[in-house]
Amino acid sequence: MRAKESARLSAVRLLLAAIKQREVDERKELSDADVTSVIEKMIKQRRESIAQYEKAARQDLADAEKFELGVLSGYLPQQMSDAEVAQEVQKAISESGASSAKDMGKVMAALKGRLAGKADMGKVSALVKSKLSG
Repeated sequence: MRAKESARLSAVRLLLAAIKQREVDERKELSDADVTSVIEKMIKQRRESIAQYEKAARQDLADAEKFELGVLSGYLPQQMSDAEVAQEVQKAISESGASSAKDMGKVMAALKGRLAGKADMGKVSALVKSKLSG
């Protein structure tokens, strides 16, 4: 607030409001994992909004969403590299004994706990799908 960064302040207030709303809805104090899931959900919303704004040629709105995306990303844990994600996927496939695309649910369930907040689950899902179908 003192630095007069109103856009950043607005993004942080949106995040705090979303966290508070979920606490009220669930009538409990959120754990770190719950807060991470709130942040991930907000990031996903921003990505979808950016795509829609760019499709509608509204660069001003897309830029505002990109800024918020950057602010929100700063509150997530350090992201894993693609190599680390691939290694975790391979490990989960071998541990679960998955052999075909039908077993994708088992692999994703194992990975969700390990990679939550540390990797984009959409990319992880695509990687698992390619490994199991290939």
